[in-house]
Amino acid sequence: MTDPISDFLTRVRNASRAVRDECVCPHSKMKHAMALILKEEGFVSDVSEGTDKRGHKTLVLTLKYIDGVSAINGIDRVSKPGRRLYTNSTEIPRVLNGLGINILSTSKGLMIGSKARRNKLGGEILCNVW
Repeated sequence: MTDPISDFLTRVRNASRAVRDECVCPHSKMKHAMALILKEEGFVSDVSEGTDKRGHKTLVLTLKYIDGVSAINGIDRVSKPGRRLYTNSTEIPRVLNGLGINILSTSKGLMIGSKARRNKLGGEILCNVW
């Protein structure tokens, strides 16, 4: 697999469109941090760790639905392995005029765009969620 973050986002997108209760993904520190941000921002109900049949660690996301409609309307990968996209703190784009979030990888760890703007941190824009 060349892009595990894109795979993670695709699994979450597909599970939310199929109205699944849970989404199971292979575990990594980056994916776990992204899942915790999604939980903080109210897109996911719960994040936990588990193991699969072979004993590998997995990440289990409990998806959130409001009146049968997924809390995640869209989730897109911005910076890709073939084209990395970096920005400074003054040029962090807004997602749907502030209705969505973007997740950045900064020198202080992963954080949402508004928090990075406040802390005057730039970095790689990983994805947009709305």
